[in-house]
Parts: sequence; C-alpha cells; structure tokens
Amino acid sequence: MSDIKRIETGPRMSQAVCHNGLAYLAGQVAKPGASVTEQTREALAQVDRLLAECGSDKTRILSAQIWLADMADFAEMNAVWDGWVPAGHAPARATGESALATPDYKVEVIVVAAQN
Repeated sequence: MSDIKRIETGPRMSQAVCHNGLAYLAGQVAKPGASVTEQTREALAQVDRLLAECGSDKTRILSAQIWLADMADFAEMNAVWDGWVPAGHAPARATGESALATPDYKVEVIVVAAQN
C-alpha cells in the first residue's frame, strides 16, 4: 500500500493529498476582491507551489476544474490560463459558474496531476 502524503492539513481539509502517483489539489483561490486576472494568477501560483510539494508540476496535470463566480469573466480568466499552461500539456478541463465561498472570490482552480 502506498503512503498518503497530506499537505497543509487543517481540521476540515488538506490543500493537497498525494497518493499512488497522483496529486489531488483542493480548490485554490486568491485574495478576495482582486481582479479576475489577479485572482487567476495567484490561484495558479498556488497550484504550482502545491504541485512542487507533491513532486509534480503543471506539465503533469491530468484534469482541471475551474469555477468562476460569473461566466462573463471566462475570457479574462482564459487569458491568464492560456499563458500559464505549457504548450502541448493542456489537461482535460471543465469550467463552470458557481457561487464561491465568499462573494469576493471570482476564480477557484482544482487540479489532479501525475507525480514525477
């Protein structure tokens, strides 16, 4: 049986769980109130950081879910995402609209990646 590695574990959740060659990240958000561009950049920076702690990186992302508070922000979020995803390494992805944890959150990013 493989060990389970939990990263930044609190009473409710872990920010990442690594197990059996996969890294599962919790939804990553940014400072509330920032622009969609800033929130997307910050959330993706958190993804990069957590994947590194799991022994992975953005070239190994298998799937991504992106939640937007307003689908009107889809193009603005994609402008950041498109510059962040390495060419030839785009994961399977779904994007939807949802009420997020607070009205000040505009973007939440959830990924599953293969470990190195």
